[in-house]
Amino acid sequence: MNLSDLNQSPAAQEMPPFDSNSGSILERLLFNHRLLILAICVLVTALLGWQATRLTINASFEKTIPTHHPYIANYLQYQNELTGLGNAVRIAVDNPKGSIYDAAYLETLRKLSEEVFLVPGVARNQMKSLWTPATRWVGVTEDGLEGGPVIPDGYDGSQQSLEQLKANIARSGEIGQLIASDASSSAIYVPLLVKDSDGKALDYGEFANKLETLRAKYEQQGVRIHITGFAKLVGDLIDGVRAVLIFFAIAVAIASAMVYWYTRCARSTTLVVLASLVAVVWQLGVLPLLGYALDPYSILVPFLVFAIGMSHGAQKMNGIMQDIGRGMDKLVAARYTFRRLFLAGLTALLADAVGFAVLSTIDIAVIRELAVAASLGVAMLIFTNLILLPILLSYTGVSVTAAARSLRAEQADAAGKRRHPLWAHLDRYTSRRWATGAIVVALVLAVGAYALSTQLKIGDLDPGAPELRADSRYNRDVAALSAAYGASSDVLAVMVKTADGQCSQYDTLNKIDALEWQLRQIDGVESTNSLSLLNRRVLAGLNEGNPKWYEFLPNQDMLNTVTAGAPRGLYNDSCNLLTVYVYLRDHKADTLTRVISHVEGFAAANNTKDTQFLLAAGSAGIEAATNIVVHEAWRNMLLLVYGAVVLLCFITFRSWRAVLVAVLPLMLTSVMAEALMVTLGMGVKVATLPVIALGVGIGVDYALYILSITLAQLRQGATLSFAYYRALLFTGKVVMLTGFTLAIGVVTWVASPIKFQADMGLLLAFMFLWNMLGALILVPALGHFLLKTK
Repeated sequence: MNLSDLNQSPAAQEMPPFDSNSGSILERLLFNHRLLILAICVLVTALLGWQATRLTINASFEKTIPTHHPYIANYLQYQNELTGLGNAVRIAVDNPKGSIYDAAYLETLRKLSEEVFLVPGVARNQMKSLWTPATRWVGVTEDGLEGGPVIPDGYDGSQQSLEQLKANIARSGEIGQLIASDASSSAIYVPLLVKDSDGKALDYGEFANKLETLRAKYEQQGVRIHITGFAKLVGDLIDGVRAVLIFFAIAVAIASAMVYWYTRCARSTTLVVLASLVAVVWQLGVLPLLGYALDPYSILVPFLVFAIGMSHGAQKMNGIMQDIGRGMDKLVAARYTFRRLFLAGLTALLADAVGFAVLSTIDIAVIRELAVAASLGVAMLIFTNLILLPILLSYTGVSVTAAARSLRAEQADAAGKRRHPLWAHLDRYTSRRWATGAIVVALVLAVGAYALSTQLKIGDLDPGAPELRADSRYNRDVAALSAAYGASSDVLAVMVKTADGQCSQYDTLNKIDALEWQLRQIDGVESTNSLSLLNRRVLAGLNEGNPKWYEFLPNQDMLNTVTAGAPRGLYNDSCNLLTVYVYLRDHKADTLTRVISHVEGFAAANNTKDTQFLLAAGSAGIEAATNIVVHEAWRNMLLLVYGAVVLLCFITFRSWRAVLVAVLPLMLTSVMAEALMVTLGMGVKVATLPVIALGVGIGVDYALYILSITLAQLRQGATLSFAYYRALLFTGKVVMLTGFTLAIGVVTWVASPIKFQADMGLLLAFMFLWNMLGALILVPALGHFLLKTK
């Protein structure tokens, strides 16, 4: 059978005896051993289904950062000598009844601090609160410089002890850091370890749950607690995974209902859904075997695999249904459909796999693991939807009424009846007038979208955690801390490397002093702290607080004296590493870019053999490095994806003209998706970067199916109009079905408590629809000018 048989009505076809040894070697291997293939699939599904129950959901701070970037390499090199400037949690404890100078409040704070200290995964030697010995004060008395722990010796909760505590805090420099500006709360700073005390990777979900347990326990004692930090954010995202699973179930239900509405055949609908779910089970089962876990960023991958599977499965089902409607035996129909669509389906799935695999070139472990998980899922689809589904349908077939219904449009066309209005309209795009109009509109959209996409930013565009809703508990906690402490928790640390024992040298500290002054003039910088600033404060203190002495004097003896009593957070024990803390208003992309650019320029002008200014530590420094890697990977990733798609399309079609017809609509969708991101206030970052690439790989599926039929008809001498109309009747209906089905499925995500899932739902729905429209409108329009026609 060839594709010209599609033009004939069932009555006109005379089916010759089917030769079971016909077809390719692969077809004979599969369909002549159907029971063996089914038995293998059942066994694999059982084994991998059991393995899938061992899959865990967790996250890792180290996996979300680009460990090979120079900034991160500097941070990791000196991580043990820095005071918790990486992965940390801040717990702010408010006293709603007054200030922190209250005995009952301080007792509650002490108990909470001690419990947090014992939580597995806490870097206890770096933890700070009012009750930790590392929290100290430095003051000037008639006897010279003095200091000690902020909590005074012999503290007993009396009024005298509280007054002494108040004086110590005033001299500690912790106001705005550990102490709120209005003294209504104090914070517990909790740096975290990569592994807990048992040597196991920190379980962020469990850690966040313990913090929530402590919050509930101590808020019953009259305090109000706010918690921020990566671990708490991930914990909230993991909690939101339950909602993701609910939306996954909704998407499965919607897809099933839409396919059934189209076919009115329960058995074929069930098999299409089953085959796609089997691929998901296989994918989830393989992950624990490879030592992988799901995280909040890759939790959406199973749905993408299911969505891709539904798209390809519906095409196979539709082909078999139409052939059965023409009078073929269900086995013969399955084999003919396998012959027609296997290569197009394989090419499309390989394009999907490449779209995922290209993500592995990005130096961020969480994206690489997402790429592996998604590529595995697509590989499973080659077996479940291109092979297992046709074999299953070769046994079950489809209902007689469904098969007859699938050919109504074709039979009406063969009988000379009026075409369906929608198909007739789409066929107009093969004519010069309509093709020209469609291409002009596409060019206008492309130019406008490109102009808007130039405003697309790298990184976060909002304060707080954009992965969550603005009114989420976490973001309310972020806002509360920012308001109470006069600055956000976004800290960028500049490391200043010196020779051993030379950290207090005047030339070095003078350069740091100059850098600090310059940084404080930059929009977005709230304050700074360093050993140089401490010297200014101490000098003024030694002179009765006279502001005239708030200077940085070239007195090495004084610098050495101040350094000896300075907290170790400002320099290390070997006195060869200084830390400049830059407290930012937020971690927005523009803020980080301004600060990083200035520090880099300063370092280039002031670095010497003995003194080097190194970026970057702190949450904002790590975010800045991540933004740089994402920016570099963004365009390179798209070039690789498009290069691979072009190559695969050329191998399939052997025509550069057909490649252009398939790829140009994808490029329009990519540009418009970036414009949509600007409109929605989304930046390019770890959570959004994968979707930009996936839209290309997934989107080419529609064009491949339509073009494969259209080109086959053209090669048999048909006109473009006739060829395209045949493609519409055979695959176009399913392209439209899957486009709308998948878009409706993902658009339900807008109700998710996880904002980045809601954003991804909108973005994916947009890309599904536009790729569908591109295949149905731009493919024939471009084909009019590029493809051979009679």
